[in-house]
This record gives sequence, C-alpha cells and structure tokens, in this order.
Amino acid sequence: MELDVFLPYLGWIILAVFLLGAGGIFASLHTTRMKIKNGYPLEGMWGQSLKPSNEKAVAERVSLLTQENAQLRAELGSMKDRLGNVERIVTDSGYHLTQEIDRLQNEPETH
Repeated sequence: MELDVFLPYLGWIILAVFLLGAGGIFASLHTTRMKIKNGYPLEGMWGQSLKPSNEKAVAERVSLLTQENAQLRAELGSMKDRLGNVERIVTDSGYHLTQEIDRLQNEPETH
C-alpha cells in the first residue's frame, strides 16, 4: 500500500484519533466527578486508596444513621398503631351506622 491512498483521509484520521482521546479523558473526568458526588472512594490504578477514610468520621456517620434508623422505626410503629385505631373506628362506626339505619327503618312513624 502506498501513502498516497491514505493522504486524502489524513485529516479525518487525525480528527478521529483526537476525538477518541478527548472522549476518553472526558469519560474519566466524568466518572471521577460522579464518584466524588455520590461518596464513593477514589482509587488509583492498582486499587490503592487515594483518599484514606477518616475512621472517626465514618464511626460518627454510622452512629447518626443508627439513631435516625431508630427514630424512623419508632415513628413507623406509632403510625401502625394510629392506622389500627383508624381502621377500628371506621369499621366499628360502619357497623353501628348500619344497625342505626335498620332500627330507624323498622320504627313505626309517630306523626
């Protein structure tokens, strides 16, 4: 093959190589940005940690999440109790309402 065959396409080949390189760099930057944004640890090429975690901060965060979890569980238990009360009121009053309607229909009119 001669170089004259590829010469007209040399500009397009250079542009394609440049765009592939720029796309790879952009993808790497975007991945790193998303890891930082979502709290994932940053790692080097061989898996070593680039940002060592602070054990005190991690323990504090776990403690706060545990407290929040306990609060949410207590609130959920309270909501279940309240829902049970509402269900009982709705079903009981419906039953009593039906009895009251039947009683009024069976009463003789006193005009």
